[in-house]
Formats: sequence, C-alpha cells, structure tokens
Amino acid sequence: MDTAPSAAPTCTQRLHNYLDLIRWSRPAGWLLLLWPTLSALWLAADGFPGWHLVVVFTLGTILMRSAGCCINDVADRDFDRHVKRTVNRPVTSGRVSVKEALLVGLALTLAAFALVLTTNALTIYCSVFAVLVTLLYPFTKRFFSMPQAVLGVAFSFGIPMAYAAVNAAIAPTAWILLLGNLFWVIAYDTEYAMVDRDDDLKIGMKTSAITLGRFDVIGVTSCYVLFLLCWAWGLWSLSLGWPWYAALVLAGLQVVWHWRLIRHRQRAECFRAFTQNHWLGFTLFAGIVLAFLLQNAGL
Repeated sequence: MDTAPSAAPTCTQRLHNYLDLIRWSRPAGWLLLLWPTLSALWLAADGFPGWHLVVVFTLGTILMRSAGCCINDVADRDFDRHVKRTVNRPVTSGRVSVKEALLVGLALTLAAFALVLTTNALTIYCSVFAVLVTLLYPFTKRFFSMPQAVLGVAFSFGIPMAYAAVNAAIAPTAWILLLGNLFWVIAYDTEYAMVDRDDDLKIGMKTSAITLGRFDVIGVTSCYVLFLLCWAWGLWSLSLGWPWYAALVLAGLQVVWHWRLIRHRQRAECFRAFTQNHWLGFTLFAGIVLAFLLQNAGL
C-alpha cells in the first residue's frame, strides 16, 4: 500500500517529486535510447534527416523514457522498498501516489504519440508496438529469467521507427541494427542489475545478472562484442569510410574499459559502467554523422 506524506506538498515540492519520478536529473537513461535512434535516422536518410524528424525523435525519446520510468516505478513499488538503491524513489516512498504516477506517465505517452502523428502510418503502427512492450517490461521481472532482453526490444524499437519515418519502409539493415542494439541493452542493463543482485535475490526478482551467475562478466562483455559486430555487419555495405571504422575502434576500447570496471563485481564500479554507456552510443553516432558529412561533401 502507498504511504502518504504527513502534509500536502507545495507546488514546488510536487514538481520536484515529478521530476524525480522521471529521472530528470539523470539524463543517461534517455541518451541510451537517443544515440541509436539518431544513428538510424542518419543512416535511413543517407545523412541529415531534416529538423522535423530530429526534433520528433529527440523529444519522443525523452518523453517515452520518462513515461517508462513512471510505469516501472508503479510496477516495482513493492519491490523497490527492499532495495538499497531504490528505496527512496517517489512512488515507493509515498512522495508520489500511484494515481499521480500513472497520470504523469499517460500524459507523457500521449505527448510522445502526438509527435509520432506528424510522421506516417507505418511509424505510428511501430510506436504502438513499442508502447506495448514498454508496458510489459516491468512485469517480466516476475517470471522471465532475462527481462533485459524485453527491455532491449523496447529500447531498440526507435531504430525501425526511424527507418519507417524517413522512407515509409523498414530496410533489412534496421533489423540487424536492432538485434545489435538489443545485445547492447542486455550488456549495460546487466551491469545495472549487478549493482542490485544481492537485494534482488532476497526478494525473488529475476534479472540477467542472477541468471548469468558467475558468467556475468563474460556475458556482458560478449554482448558488447555482439553489438559491435552486428552494427559493423549491418553497415558494411555502406562503405562509410575511416570515421566509422575509427568509431568502431574507439567503441571497442570502451568495451575493454567496461570489462575492467565490472570484472571485480563491485557495486560502485558496476554502476559507473552503466552510467557511462551513453558515451559508447555517442561514439558510434558521431562516426556515422562524420562519415556522411565527408561523403556528401565529396571528400
């Protein structure tokens, strides 16, 4: 059951609670969604896709990640009170009621959907599927041994949506990139789950960190490698040139750094690895953008 604060919060306190609910002070979460989505936009358009789509997908990514936080916190409110890292989340601590969190999540989802309505029918259909997977994900932690794979689908579906928005069709390359991105999500969310593994074992939560057990570090590292291999394979035929290959090398070096961070399974280092993943996504995005800039300039 929810616990109510002793006094009604002021408007400022309520706003602060809502911003805390959507993790406004922690942008790493929506950056993890943004970079592969923007990469897909550039790839689908063979360069800059236009400001309309950039704005739609950037704002849509932020809104949907925020809505996902609301849904997740409502679904996990009884579990979060037993986990050190999440015990003070707004819904669990009673600072935001379940009804408020659901209303905020609904408002954010409708705002994101309004943005998608400015694209085309295929993108709209894809967005409906993405929302359904987002709603499903928090509950898979009760019965599915690898819920991070479900999160991977939700976090990766911006890729086919980007192709659909640009071309009103989804190229085979999009599905290869989605598969690779799914491996990336499993990698970084397993690092996240490694932070809470002891608490999750006590409360019966299922996570990839628990499922992989002593093979967690090699599992995470393997998923990173599969991610980069899928993207290298998917973009091989585009001949993007040295900026893309340089980005792959830099991304590979970051994978080595992540392995060094998590190899001793220390909570702080695993959490640090998770929070720094957006730099890996940005590296690949920057390589793609630079490659198209040089190609389109005839260099």
